[in-house]
This record gives sequence, structure tokens and C-alpha cells, in this order.
Amino acid sequence: MKWDGLTVAQQDQLTSVLELLEHDEHAPTTIRARAHALQVHVEDSLVALDISAVSAATRLADLGSGVGFPGLAVAVAVASADVTLIESQRRKCEFLERACAAATISNAHVMCSRVEEWREGIERNDVVVARALAPQPVVLEYAAPLLRLGGVLVDWRGRRDPASEEAAGRAAAILGMDRQEIRAVLPFAQATDRHLHVFVKHKATPERFPRRAGMARKRPLAG
Repeated sequence: MKWDGLTVAQQDQLTSVLELLEHDEHAPTTIRARAHALQVHVEDSLVALDISAVSAATRLADLGSGVGFPGLAVAVAVASADVTLIESQRRKCEFLERACAAATISNAHVMCSRVEEWREGIERNDVVVARALAPQPVVLEYAAPLLRLGGVLVDWRGRRDPASEEAAGRAAAILGMDRQEIRAVLPFAQATDRHLHVFVKHKATPERFPRRAGMARKRPLAG
């Protein structure tokens, strides 16, 4: 369990986030009980630390951060990384701000914006992460412009689906991305069918990306 590898101070920070999830009536999640949230949110996030690009990242972006995972957990575990939590819904952004303050997570900051409109992040990130966000071609289109050459996307997925993986492969090729691996993970004992899909940016993303907000979902690449 990756939790056991954290320092006491890091565990305390994430415990503060879990306490906020449990007691903040505006927390944007149905998973509030601390023991359950520790598994489903924190441990599920920390499995990415086995990917060297994540543990070595200096700039990382969490797409559609929502309740803050995996971004908050990675920010605590990799204190040298500058982590941007990208979220478009104001209510969720406000919760993320409260979580960063409650846990004194100084290396994470909230960008309340559509991913496609975060122009300051283009080609500046070593790693982009996404968890339960959108179909994979959409996630790839969101992530590719934000990554530097050689940067890595880590996308959390459930059961493998060959048709979806084929579509994602076509989208990746358009965007200058290559699939590096699909890694089966077991973040906690009851977890089933958990996979991390890892893509590397091997050439520049075409200048027409990002498309305007909403287009990636409306007209997904390789759809």
C-alpha cells in the first residue's frame, strides 16, 4: 500500500483532506467515509507513483480535478512538483481551494478554467493525469497540447475495451502521442479491473489543437 510509504507529515496532510471530505457538506463526492475515501481516492491515486515520470515530475496538471484526485495525492507525495488542479466548475474549484488550505498543500494550485482555455499551460507540463474524466480520445486531446515533448499522460481506466483502445490509438497518432503501456494495478484489495494507460508525447501536437471548448467531446478524434 503506497500510503505506508508516505512520511507521517504527508499522511497528516492527506488525512486533513479526508476529514474535509467527510465533514464538508459541499464536497463534490458521494464517497465521504474516511476509510472508503482513503481507498477509492487516495490509494487509487498513489499507484501512479510507480511510474517514474510521475515521481520525477516538476510540473504536473490534473485534468477535471473534481474532488482533487489524483492531483492532491500526487502533490503531497511529490512535494517538489508544481501541481495544477484544472477544474471548470466553480463549486468544485472552491472545494479544491479549501482542501489545499486545510492540508497546507502549498505546491498545488487551482486553475478554474476549461482545459482547452488554459493557454498558459500549453507545452509546459512534464505529466498530465486524468481520472474518470472522459472517453480516452477526448482525454488525449485535452492533454497533448499541455505536455512538453517527451511528456507523459497517465489516464486511469477500468476494464479494458479493445475497441476503445483502438480509437484512442488513432487519436494519439493525430496528436503526436504514442501509447507506452497499459499497466494493471491493484491500489487496494477490493479493487478490480484497474488500469493506468500511459502515453508519451513524441512529436509536436498540430497547431490546430486545442480546439475550442467543447469540440473534443462533441466531435471526438478518430470517432
